[in-house]
Amino acid sequence: MSSQTLLKQTLIKRSQQKKRTSPLNYKERLFVLTKSRLTYYDGRAEKKFRRGSIELSRIRCVEVVKNGGGIIPCQNKYPFQVVYDTNTLYVFAPSQDIRSQWVQSLKEEIKDNPLVLAKFHPQFWLEGSWLCCRQAEKLAPGCAEYNLHGDITRKPLPPIPGEARVTAPLTHSPLHSLSRRSLPLLLQRRPPPPTPDGDGDDFQDEDEDEEEEEEVVVALYDFSGLEAHDLTLVKGEEYVILEKCDVNWYKARNRYGEEGYIPSNYVTEKKSGNLVQFVWYSKQVNRNKAEELLRKEDKEGAFIVRDSSTAGTYTVSVYSKSVTGDGGSGIKHYHIKETPGTPTFFYLAEKHLFCCIPDLIDYHKHNAAGLVTRLRYPVGKQSAPSTAGFSYEKWEINPSELTFMKELGSGQFGLVRLGKWRAQHKVAIKAIREGAMYEEDFLEEAKVMMTLSHPKLVQLYGVCTQHRPIYIVTEFMELGCLLNFLRQRRGTLDLGSLLSMCLDVSEGMEHLERHGFIHRDLAARNCLVSDCLVVKVSDFGMARYVLDNQYTSSSGAKFPVKWSPPEVFNFCKYSSKSDVWSYGVLMWEVFTEGRMPFEQHQNHEVVTMVTQGHRLYRPKLATNGIFEIMQQCWDEKPEARPSFSNLSMMIADALEGDAPN
Repeated sequence: MSSQTLLKQTLIKRSQQKKRTSPLNYKERLFVLTKSRLTYYDGRAEKKFRRGSIELSRIRCVEVVKNGGGIIPCQNKYPFQVVYDTNTLYVFAPSQDIRSQWVQSLKEEIKDNPLVLAKFHPQFWLEGSWLCCRQAEKLAPGCAEYNLHGDITRKPLPPIPGEARVTAPLTHSPLHSLSRRSLPLLLQRRPPPPTPDGDGDDFQDEDEDEEEEEEVVVALYDFSGLEAHDLTLVKGEEYVILEKCDVNWYKARNRYGEEGYIPSNYVTEKKSGNLVQFVWYSKQVNRNKAEELLRKEDKEGAFIVRDSSTAGTYTVSVYSKSVTGDGGSGIKHYHIKETPGTPTFFYLAEKHLFCCIPDLIDYHKHNAAGLVTRLRYPVGKQSAPSTAGFSYEKWEINPSELTFMKELGSGQFGLVRLGKWRAQHKVAIKAIREGAMYEEDFLEEAKVMMTLSHPKLVQLYGVCTQHRPIYIVTEFMELGCLLNFLRQRRGTLDLGSLLSMCLDVSEGMEHLERHGFIHRDLAARNCLVSDCLVVKVSDFGMARYVLDNQYTSSSGAKFPVKWSPPEVFNFCKYSSKSDVWSYGVLMWEVFTEGRMPFEQHQNHEVVTMVTQGHRLYRPKLATNGIFEIMQQCWDEKPEARPSFSNLSMMIADALEGDAPN
């Protein structure tokens, strides 16, 4: 019964436009509808085989497409859509009657499907957005109520002048003289052509292969290829992605046909709605850092567009020299607001609505229109981020390529020095003291640690293992460890700066948490500060390889006692939740500007005190709300402590207070 043919028709299929740059293709296909499948075949006489098949149980919506007056570049002028899984198939019928026949028949067959859409897009996906609502995400929610049983055309449209009632044949017979009643009988006469491989349940949709378009990206930063297999990037130029080798490195091709590896965090997809490709957007900048950058720029109308504390919303931060009544300079923060309903419009001033944020920014570059000043100088992207290793699959570094410079200090594993790799890239070089670590275990883990790449993590570039001592080569952070930074600047840091440091650390830890990686030794001494005042988490996971006696409790277990929770004291049980406890202590370090936790007590006393419920006091610089966040981190029950994701949101909320000022 499931193979009973309900409809059969030569129609035109449009390729699913997967990328904005892809050309639209229109192909004749023989469509066959049965009780279980919608199948389409290559109908040419010399090549009859199946090109695609959709189980009816996967279909979520069938409806006509309102063209909105656009030109349809094929002879069939009556489109309908079949939405299945996360795809949309566009089919063009030769007449309104035939389109209605297909739409109603398909709706009848899918009426009991469990995943039928509540809303759908009545117009085409075209050039990177939905024509009906201008949403730029292919999987954006629909904007019109879907009626499973009706036809949104309701009444027949007038015929196109000079066009017959039916303009293309069904199978090979003219149908302009057939009645609507006789049409289904004719449609059922011929069985579908045989498939080359039996019933084809494992069939791959070849049209889908044909429609897979090239992914085009835009370079956000310059990148000089360091190895022969690398590809040099020029900021602002476009590249085609050939292969996503791993999360950190892609293989790409430039406009000259040259191919090679590029760091994935140096490029962004070229598509409508992707703000990352614009120089004025800075994803990793919070309110406090935005103010620092704008004051440093010190230009009337300097501005940054950044993420607000509320996910999915944006803020424009603008510098003006006449913000205060006495003509003093200052910074205004404006939420980009959205109109309710669909389609959505964006605005800073209610009288000026725009379909997209780039249009809004472009308008306010020329018109203040309610802002303190027009948006004159976009504060560009910050310095290029670190790459995961110097090149694709390069983790062993030749020590002859390292130049050793001044000594930076002595860490728990040995001496740390400033150096350069190939005389051009500043790096920190840790020489591992003999007997200071489990070297073999660490080297096994080093490759994994290199893949953990994030703007708030100190990047591991590689290791030198061919001689002793072993060298660990990492990103160089100009202002040193956070603990010393806090102590050196006591009395000069405001609440926003302190919160911004805490937010940096929580965002780095959130990335580790998301990848199932545990730090085990999170503290201010293991975070580093860049010359842009960005704080990054360092030495994550390294505590497992320590062989010295730096952290030893009365029981002989090795861990940083004053930063550790009860489950580590009692059971040596580490998790992301034990890192959260340590993070609360780090926050305390930040808001005491570098004091030692439990400074009057020895390690064994701290174990007893914490086990009995004693906690650190509230720092003078911490508000009650901030201290409440610390206390949540120190909950005796690990499962009751917040995740780093929640901590980032709480601290961002405390930092932003992002109402227009």
